Amino acid sequence: MILNLDKDFKPKQGEEIQFENFIFSGGEPHIKINPNFNVSESITITHRLNSFNDLGLLCLAVDALKRMGAKLENLIIPYFPAARQDRVMIKGEPLSVKVYADIINTFNFKKVVVFDAHSEVTLAVLNNCEVITNHKFIQQVIQAIGSEVLLISPDGGALKKIYKVSEFLGGVEVVECSKSRNVKTGKLTGFKVYADDLQGKDCLIVDDICDGGGTFIGLAEELKKKHAGKLYLAVSHGIFSKGFHDLKCFERIFTTDSIKNIESDCLTQIKINNGLLSQH
Repeated sequence: MILNLDKDFKPKQGEEIQFENFIFSGGEPHIKINPNFNVSESITITHRLNSFNDLGLLCLAVDALKRMGAKLENLIIPYFPAARQDRVMIKGEPLSVKVYADIINTFNFKKVVVFDAHSEVTLAVLNNCEVITNHKFIQQVIQAIGSEVLLISPDGGALKKIYKVSEFLGGVEVVECSKSRNVKTGKLTGFKVYADDLQGKDCLIVDDICDGGGTFIGLAEELKKKHAGKLYLAVSHGIFSKGFHDLKCFERIFTTDSIKNIESDCLTQIKINNGLLSQH
């Protein structure tokens, strides 16, 4: 049995548990689960957690199911909230990723599935966590591009993952890059491409999250200075908080539906249920 708390996001096939949800006038989420299902069957809950209200709906659903004697087994939340807040940079900040993890850990799911986690901290703080790699996503992206590309690692944090992607794809060439940032303001201060001349070759920047896109816009400028060909961008989790106008330097942008459904002429969205949750 599956409970898809976001009715526009169904990453796993199976018989669905029906429910209604709404927001009270005071701002609190609420849910009413239809009790007409076999509570002895194992249940997988799926959701896209983009706010504390989304987490609140998950908490309420878990409580309602437990009160019905249901057998909770797995949780699928492809984008783990606050995964980027995985360290305390300056005094006074919370360790946000652990705050979310601590709440979810109280549910005691046998397995919590996350897609392309931002860092290993998520795996460390979240009990029974299974991280699905971006390998099949990038494989589908390259198939959609239809020609050879260089894999571009935007920064040091992405290096370890991109070499594993390269290995999965049979040894696609990787170009390493780096960026610098003011720790106190968070503002990007510079980019560096560790290649002398890209000789007109097409480049695919691979990363886990695109928020405003500043990293990728700045990096695209540096890649063009090194004579890059067409530029493509593939991000597992697309927030795109500033829209796509400034991302027109890319021939095509690819993402999944882990955060939201998006329609744009410059974007190809590959759905999580298109085989991305299987490791092999």
